[in-house]
Amino acid sequence: MLRKLVFFAFFGLFAQSVAAVNLPDFTELVEQQGPAVVNVSTTQLIRAPQMYQGIPNVPENDPFYEFFHRFAPQVPREQESQSLGSGFIISSDGYVLTNAHVVDRADKITVRLTDKREFKAKVIGADKRTDVALLKIDATGLPKVTLGNPDQVKVGEWVLAIGSPFGFDSSVTAGIVSAKGRSLPQENYVPFIQTDVAINPGNSGGPLFNMKGEVVGINSQIYSRSGGYMGLSFSIPIDVAMDVVNQLRSTGKVTRGRIGVTIQEVTRELADSFGLPKVGGALISAVEKGGPADKAGVQPSDVILKFDGKAVKSSADLPRIVAAIKPGTKVSVQLWRKGTKDISLVVGEMRDEGVVAQRGGRSGGNSAGSSVSETRLGLVVSELNDQQKAELQVEGGLIVEDMTGSAARSQLQRGDVILAVGNIEIHSLNQFNEVLKKVPRGRNIALLVRRSDGTVYVSIKMDEK
Repeated sequence: MLRKLVFFAFFGLFAQSVAAVNLPDFTELVEQQGPAVVNVSTTQLIRAPQMYQGIPNVPENDPFYEFFHRFAPQVPREQESQSLGSGFIISSDGYVLTNAHVVDRADKITVRLTDKREFKAKVIGADKRTDVALLKIDATGLPKVTLGNPDQVKVGEWVLAIGSPFGFDSSVTAGIVSAKGRSLPQENYVPFIQTDVAINPGNSGGPLFNMKGEVVGINSQIYSRSGGYMGLSFSIPIDVAMDVVNQLRSTGKVTRGRIGVTIQEVTRELADSFGLPKVGGALISAVEKGGPADKAGVQPSDVILKFDGKAVKSSADLPRIVAAIKPGTKVSVQLWRKGTKDISLVVGEMRDEGVVAQRGGRSGGNSAGSSVSETRLGLVVSELNDQQKAELQVEGGLIVEDMTGSAARSQLQRGDVILAVGNIEIHSLNQFNEVLKKVPRGRNIALLVRRSDGTVYVSIKMDEK
């Protein structure tokens, strides 16, 4: 009996020592890095559509006018919508990183620190293609995170997230890296880090730490059938985010390369049909006429194997590689066309419809750049390309990409094509801005917009500030 007791005691001590060696202790990491993680709360003013305002749009001489004004239910014309997210401080002078979807269309943004101090934040820029937003608060001497290298992250290593799920500030969850370089539907420019860290609504925009206490990613998305955590979480690599941040701070916009092709994945069957020795690369299914690839001689059915010296292992690799190259750069391309073929190509510039950039905050001026800009109306618009003009059978116009301020409270919709201001036809972004400059503040203007169901005038009031 004594021997059994000694054995069990020894086994228990051994198990405890093994657990102590193998299981990480996150306490020091949280104490050191936790103060740099913030809560991001937003408020958006939503204007109720006419049909929900209780009173139909009937003229005063209509017999039912008095009836509706007396007995129809009264609904507030404007209501506030609030949401929560997370973020982290990347510089002691008040720059905060978060997700673009956290602050999308927000009229007011508040950043709350762990010491309960609150600051009104302004958006320096937001890039929807990578879901990265840069905020600025008026403060100095703030705690900041240390940035790491996502390329050194290994599958299976421990990582930790700090954020505000469901509004519970400074919540800490941990797990391991499940995979790297994940591609998600409609997300062509981010090689996501997949983890099994518990991420829930409110964690978006928070940091993902490695065991050194370095931020290696921004928690952005989850895969879920219920809306809650199911063991699949995805983070934006911090180097991708910081490239966006540096461009937003220096130029007010994000510049990406493009070559003007439509691509698809190479399956084993397709590889066999094209005589490829192994499955890989990006199959060209269409080439934009007059685009960079067309000028270089790229043809449909070509398979791009290398671009600028980087291997294209799958079709998802090509958009990331091309987008990271500065427009105007001449690069080498290796493609498969009944054998390998090397060509040169000059990268063009992408019309980055996913960027909202503001210098000086929500009430600041227009963003730099001509293809996408925020106007005095709070409209983020981009010019129609030749293909879109041909499809719509118009000579010009601007696509509404996003709306803030009074524009967000109007009947305007994303995807509307602005054809005219009053009776002045709009052909370019510069012309649109020049027309708006002549409209006094506080004045209502009428925009003629094209929708799937025809054309309609939409009235918007110029902000008085």
